[in-house]
Amino acid sequence: MRIEPVEIGEVGGVRLHPRRPAAGTEPFEPPITILKPLKGLDEGLEDNLRSFFRLDYPAYQILFGVAQADDNVPANSVFLGAYYVHFDASAADVSGPFTPAGINLEVHNVTTPYFAYVRHLDSHWGIEVAGGVPPTTKTYGKGPATVGSVPFNGQEVATAKWFSPSVLAEYTFCDPSNAFRPYVGVGFNYTKFYDRNSTAAGNAANGGPTSISLSNSMGPAATVGIEYKFNRDWAIHASYSAASVDSHYVSNTSGIQRSTTIHFDPQTLVLAVGYSF
Repeated sequence: MRIEPVEIGEVGGVRLHPRRPAAGTEPFEPPITILKPLKGLDEGLEDNLRSFFRLDYPAYQILFGVAQADDNVPANSVFLGAYYVHFDASAADVSGPFTPAGINLEVHNVTTPYFAYVRHLDSHWGIEVAGGVPPTTKTYGKGPATVGSVPFNGQEVATAKWFSPSVLAEYTFCDPSNAFRPYVGVGFNYTKFYDRNSTAAGNAANGGPTSISLSNSMGPAATVGIEYKFNRDWAIHASYSAASVDSHYVSNTSGIQRSTTIHFDPQTLVLAVGYSF
């Protein structure tokens, strides 16, 4: 190789003249390393990166560098979908003055719109706040066919709405580049009951106009689910969740109080669309 001094402005330099390979010999092509810095998800990134793997060179490696391991993980996700709530409810028989034996209650399942927000701490851990539009839950009489001469078993005796958010710490498995990613979460649920009303059938069974109270509840909650990502921003989620929800039920009919403890213990199925940003 011949070295020829050159002038570059006011700075000295050199010009390198590589020697031509001798006739009949292969050109010198040493193994090389290509360092490719990355940040975010650019438009056409896949095609751009594919070109590096099609270079006409015999031996090279490509190193991709990012400032953070979770460079392309959005910080926030929101979800909207359907909340199918199955109550695995049980209760002790209602007790109180002038209350026949075997009086009990059951709660019917509900479906309501679902919404959630997830704050991603890194590519695997996140904090989710989830809930639904407060639905109207209907309570039905369970036990004897009649109380006195009043129909009871299977009659809608009370209604209530409930606001029931859950806060969960979640761990998502697999690499963020995977389309399918299962996840698990644990945390707590808070349930507040309101708009509690006795129906005409409930008033008749209780012997007159009746007011109802249900205590608020706080208990553990857990979830397991799977995410399918269409792209960086859009995904669908399916999950199964369970929570411990216990409430003390008290009815008051002209000063006569009757009570029981209801274990609602809801189990929920969620199907939702998510958007990350």
